[in-house]
Amino acid sequence: MNKHYPSLILLLIFIFASLFPPPVWAEPFTEEEQQILEQSLSIKEIDREIARIEARQQETETAIRQLSAQLAEKNEQIRSSREQAGARIRAYYMGERENLFAALLSAGSLKDFFTVLDYYQLILERDRIVLGKYKSEYAGLVHTKQELEVVSDDLARMKAELQLQRERVTALQQQVDKSLGLSADPEKLKAMIEELMAYWENVGLYELRKYFAALSAVMSEFPDFLNEYEDSLAAEKGGYSLTIRQEELNGFLHRKNELLKDISFTFLENQITVQGSREQLKLKVEGHYTVEHEPENSITFHVDRLLFNGLELPDTTRAELERDFDLGFYPKKIVPFVEATEVMIAQGILVVKLKLSF
Repeated sequence: MNKHYPSLILLLIFIFASLFPPPVWAEPFTEEEQQILEQSLSIKEIDREIARIEARQQETETAIRQLSAQLAEKNEQIRSSREQAGARIRAYYMGERENLFAALLSAGSLKDFFTVLDYYQLILERDRIVLGKYKSEYAGLVHTKQELEVVSDDLARMKAELQLQRERVTALQQQVDKSLGLSADPEKLKAMIEELMAYWENVGLYELRKYFAALSAVMSEFPDFLNEYEDSLAAEKGGYSLTIRQEELNGFLHRKNELLKDISFTFLENQITVQGSREQLKLKVEGHYTVEHEPENSITFHVDRLLFNGLELPDTTRAELERDFDLGFYPKKIVPFVEATEVMIAQGILVVKLKLSF
């Protein structure tokens, strides 16, 4: 019976290959294919960014309407409070408060004195409440106006960004259409584009974000790195030096998350490369770290280049991943009384200079 096993295995391989054929758009690409697939992928991603901006624009326009309604309501409140406050102030100038004070001084008995005093204090307290309410509502009016100005400025920037992205998509689509028109095999290119778009929408984007989410989760646990590699932190005059070696960082990532066993960091001169592959997905990220001080001192990762299966993704995707996933780390979580002043990347190592900060 064993003699039938090889033929059975071959049959299973044939069936599996027919059910899951290699993608039409798989590497290596010709120069023409590379260009048209990158442009098509950029169109898809910029369209997604346009949808995100449009959604934010709708939210912002709703916020503007709500703030405008609040502003109108506060204007009415402040008009009423202004009238009451004006009446209180006029009373001072017309002598009503002085007359009450005179009545207080001319009271015929101690009982009358305390009666007038209670009445006088009641009036003063009412004046304080009215004037305080006017002051509070005026401050609220000013704050709402400022909020409205900020949100309106955001909306103007969004509209400008939306216009820019729409122009980019139009230009890219024209280039794709032109390339298809000049191609010796436009049907093959169309099939490659369609298959790539389907894979990107259903698998690629999800997997890309899953890797970035895993990296972000592990980087949030970076203080654990020092527990494993205590010699990474060395005392220097006025502070410390943190040296991260790429093989130690990769080992740390692989132990922390099973998914990241497919990923490896490489430290080059002034550059970091993160790459890995699994099944039909191949990912490569090129970036660098900078020291940031706002909103807090941090070593922040910036994505300079992002490749999915050899195809470069646009700046909108890089910006989205930087915005959604934090791949940096925070010195004060490592040593509470230090802050980063400098970060250097060399062959195989990343060095962070830390100064004492009390």
